[in-house]
Amino acid sequence: MATISPGGAFIGTPSPFLGKKLKPFSLTSTISNSKPTVKLNSDCRAQLIDAVHNLFVGVGVGLPCTVMECGDMIYRSTLPKSNGLTITAPGVALALTALSYLWATPGVAPGFFDMFVLAFVERLFRPTFRKDDFVLGKKLGEGSFGVVYRVSLSKKRSSEEGEYVLKKATEYGAVEIWMNERVRRACGNSCADFVYGFLEKSSKKGPEYWLLWKYEGESTLAGLMQSKEFPYNVETIILGKVQDLPKGLERENKIIQTIMRQLLFALDGLHSTGIVHRDIKPQNIIFSEGSRAFKIIDLGAAADLRVGINYIPKEFLLDPRYSAPEQYIMSTQTPSAPSAPVAAALSPVLWQMNLPDRFDIYSIGLIFLQMAFPSLRSDSNLIQFNRQLKRCEYDLTAWRKLVEPRANADLRRGFELVDLDGGIGWELLTSMVRYKARQRISAKAALAHPYFDRQGLLALSVMQNLRMQYFRATQQDYSEAANWVIQLMAKSGTEKDGGFTETQLQELREKEPRKKANAQRNALASALRLQRKLVKTVTETMDEISEGRKTVWWNRWIPREE
Repeated sequence: MATISPGGAFIGTPSPFLGKKLKPFSLTSTISNSKPTVKLNSDCRAQLIDAVHNLFVGVGVGLPCTVMECGDMIYRSTLPKSNGLTITAPGVALALTALSYLWATPGVAPGFFDMFVLAFVERLFRPTFRKDDFVLGKKLGEGSFGVVYRVSLSKKRSSEEGEYVLKKATEYGAVEIWMNERVRRACGNSCADFVYGFLEKSSKKGPEYWLLWKYEGESTLAGLMQSKEFPYNVETIILGKVQDLPKGLERENKIIQTIMRQLLFALDGLHSTGIVHRDIKPQNIIFSEGSRAFKIIDLGAAADLRVGINYIPKEFLLDPRYSAPEQYIMSTQTPSAPSAPVAAALSPVLWQMNLPDRFDIYSIGLIFLQMAFPSLRSDSNLIQFNRQLKRCEYDLTAWRKLVEPRANADLRRGFELVDLDGGIGWELLTSMVRYKARQRISAKAALAHPYFDRQGLLALSVMQNLRMQYFRATQQDYSEAANWVIQLMAKSGTEKDGGFTETQLQELREKEPRKKANAQRNALASALRLQRKLVKTVTETMDEISEGRKTVWWNRWIPREE
């Protein structure tokens, strides 16, 4: 019987397989007229079977002892036994990184769940409508891309109560149906309550898209702002009554603060699911009488950057009165959207590289300006303001220095309003209206701003309170830390301590960078030019490929009425 020494060596009789040579065996073949046959004698067959058995069983070091029985010797593994899944620090870090990426804005994992699970389930249980189910009523509005009616249901659907809003869209209708369905599943409180959308092909004018919402009211922020009673007229519809407070800047600031918070909550809901509206303006903001809150409407110009729907790199949809200076939500060198799974997988990278949500933040900042400065509520004055701001290189502080010395009563009152509480309103305003998109504040960070420390007109709900606390906990302000470091460096005082004096710090601030080119900078510039050419070539190629598939895949999801 074989034994194993403490060092792991085998002692005892050797295996019949190890070191044993196979005897040569002969093959006898017979060739007939049909097929040649090969025969092995019995000894050769036995040797061949033993050799195969020993080869696959006898040399398997490390397998369980119950398996490793080779003659009179048992092989035992000296490796440590595995206790299942081993958790290591690098593995945990890698798993957390992968999870954070999958849930990073605009959300890869939520996107796949929404597209392949929620969308399918929703279509099984949602109610369906046809054009004949409605009785058209008052026309609520008409634009370049459609007509909006207030409608009621016909007698055959009299069991369903309530009034609705019906829109006939001739262009961008398919996009708007997709966006509204996405919003309904992801952030229903951000936009108007969407019910159903379908395509009608029987029209003589060509295909028409019909979209249905629940009727929530006719008041838009644009209409409310045109009233001389603004913002006090908003106070009455939000609370249903007038507060027992004297009219003045404090009360107006409280109302405007409430409106801004509702708009930012709605906008954050859109941005968190990967949708950029691109046409934020007072005309596209309605007041919901049921929820007593402002909601966003008209998603025809919106872009779903989670899967790349309604996004074309070299085209833009906007209102020049409220659009950001860059006009494009992402770089024009960004390739056209690939297939939906690939686009969703890459969406967090493109989102962080371009920060497309900052496009809407600029528009919200202009609405804030209009609410604070009554003279900017007319189109002519808003256009003039945009021209002045452009001459000031989109610097609100420079614009203020330009107009404040000769400002009229309305402008002076507006500056006083945003300067309340130490100027936190002006600080929020300047963080929204900036030239570079990357320097603008996000909707989440804006909600965590000290401007919203007060309750406003309405107390926040439990969920809104939790969201506000989360935003504030996750937002880090490094400006105070930077000032502290600068002051510490200045106070250290001497070169021996490694610090700077105030004079030296001022010299560092005023010191201009050297503009003289060297070989390294020239090489870097050449590399950047080559990179731009490559990106441009790839973009043009992707555009040519996608040009052939004008019929978009997501259009097939829209119900059709023949």
